[in-house]
Amino acid sequence: MRHGKKINHLGRKTAHRKAMLANMACSLIEHKRINTTVAKAKALKQFIEPLITKSKAENNVSAEKGTHNRRIVFRNLRDKYAVTELFSVVSEKVADRPGGYTRIIKLGNRLGDNADMAMIELVDFNELYNAGKPKKKSTRRSRRSG
Repeated sequence: MRHGKKINHLGRKTAHRKAMLANMACSLIEHKRINTTVAKAKALKQFIEPLITKSKAENNVSAEKGTHNRRIVFRNLRDKYAVTELFSVVSEKVADRPGGYTRIIKLGNRLGDNADMAMIELVDFNELYNAGKPKKKSTRRSRRSG
């Protein structure tokens, strides 16, 4: 029975799974969207969302805490260029978002083995979806002396 076993093992041993998720996360940070299977996309979403939250928190805390968050993220990603990109470009873009940094879009089935495919992307970097929503207008109220 699988009671209380929430992690999807993806048919791999622990070290292989962690390495694969780290590589996929680095690719997602670099390219802002990747195509993969639905199961891997869901596992990647659980893997990368806490890392993005840690990168976002660096801007609001002291330098010592920011260095600690950077080391935690580096421990998971193992790629200093991806960490730099995450803490500079991505964290600035998602600074006002309270969570839900990634989006999974199902693409259909792969021709070779009929696997369910999906595209996972960083939400704030897709101009097509974000273009439909108008920006909030700040209304000016003039003070009339009277």
